[in-house]
Amino acid sequence: MQMPFLDGLKNIVANLGTGRDKASHSAYYNNTIDDAQLVAMYRTSAIAKKIIDLPAEDSLREWREWQASADDISKIEAEENRLCLHANLVRTSKRARLFGGAAIFIGTAEQDLTKPLVPERISKGGLKYLSVLSRSEITAGEIERDPRLPEYGTPRMYSMSTNTGQIDIHPSRLVILQGDELPDDRFHGGHHGWSDPVLNACLNDVRNMDAAIGNVASLIFEAKINVIGIKGFAEGLRNGGPDFEQAILSRQSLNATAKGVNGDLLMDSDDTFTTRTASFATLPDIIDRFMQMTSAASSIPMTLLFGMSPGGLNSSGDADTRGYYDRVKVLQSLELQPALAILDECLIRSALGSRPKEVFYSWRPLWQPTAKERADTGKIMAETIQIAVNIDAVSFEAGGKALVNALTESGSFPGLEGYADEMPVEGDDFGEGDDTLRSPVSGQIAPKASAPTSPPPPKPKR
Repeated sequence: MQMPFLDGLKNIVANLGTGRDKASHSAYYNNTIDDAQLVAMYRTSAIAKKIIDLPAEDSLREWREWQASADDISKIEAEENRLCLHANLVRTSKRARLFGGAAIFIGTAEQDLTKPLVPERISKGGLKYLSVLSRSEITAGEIERDPRLPEYGTPRMYSMSTNTGQIDIHPSRLVILQGDELPDDRFHGGHHGWSDPVLNACLNDVRNMDAAIGNVASLIFEAKINVIGIKGFAEGLRNGGPDFEQAILSRQSLNATAKGVNGDLLMDSDDTFTTRTASFATLPDIIDRFMQMTSAASSIPMTLLFGMSPGGLNSSGDADTRGYYDRVKVLQSLELQPALAILDECLIRSALGSRPKEVFYSWRPLWQPTAKERADTGKIMAETIQIAVNIDAVSFEAGGKALVNALTESGSFPGLEGYADEMPVEGDDFGEGDDTLRSPVSGQIAPKASAPTSPPPPKPKR
């Protein structure tokens, strides 16, 4: 007789995998959290708030580093500041993590919002404003189901209600940020076109952590209980009636008043008095386990989530922090950067009036070096550029521009770009007799300083 194929371990004697196996009856259920509960958790639970805020703030904390000429970088950064792009993106990221989605509306002079936003049509100053929209303010339309189109699996249009009525917005005019991505749009949980709140996956762990701390705090009030044994107490309750109850309460009130740290307690010789003290010996270990589970569920190290020092000998927590920063780097590269693609193209054109091909950016590292490490990095940069110039790998002007830009962006010498033109150095080739002075940033020849003249002789005294 051929045995049926079974996917999993089964043991009839031990009841493993059978109907009597208690573990076989376990199932997972989706506990959907409504927006009111999400807001309540965010406002009242410090742990839930950190799980939302910390990755959003860390992914944008050091912002990004533009690679272009010094003048173009200044214009692009000024445009970012005018539009409050950095602050608006932090707010949007927090809302996306909390509610499962949020968006930034890209405001231009165009009136027809149902047409795609074409960055090539943006002129200088063409970006007017940026508006942060929560998931509840904007509704996703029909999902594109044609796999031959690049928009497959995303809404064809978004709509929102305004004071003047409902308007439709093309997806290209929005910077869409999501929470935890869903594996299939069929399981959107009532929020069509959006994803899950981040707290949904670690809900039980956060609840258990908060409940454990709350119960321990409540247990403190019951840490010491006085137990007084009264002879005939049960019989008195049965036969004494209200008079007996009132007498007992009055007696205990008097005992509580008389008893103190240095006070005396008067009792009948037949009564007994004992003190029961709760033990807190194992509670730190239990709380520590809950903290570990919450940290693992949120993918945030305990040192950052709870602000605690790493445990163990020779443990600094650097490995956990670097692993977390690597995860944030993935968030920047695979989520934030694609979502900002159209906005960045518009931003460059709005700041410069054109789109130079050599303009791009990279995310600054989250692991910030110390002052000594920055100084060492600056020294290595300078020596590398010097070697490249000496072997004629790059021109003097190109090397000077690259060095000044690198030293400024790395933080080794902040503000160096602003003073570079005021500090001319020797000219193109270092030949003898070449006293031409040229700025390493602009490449412009600086006027030679005339030889100082001797002061006129003093007039003779009369």
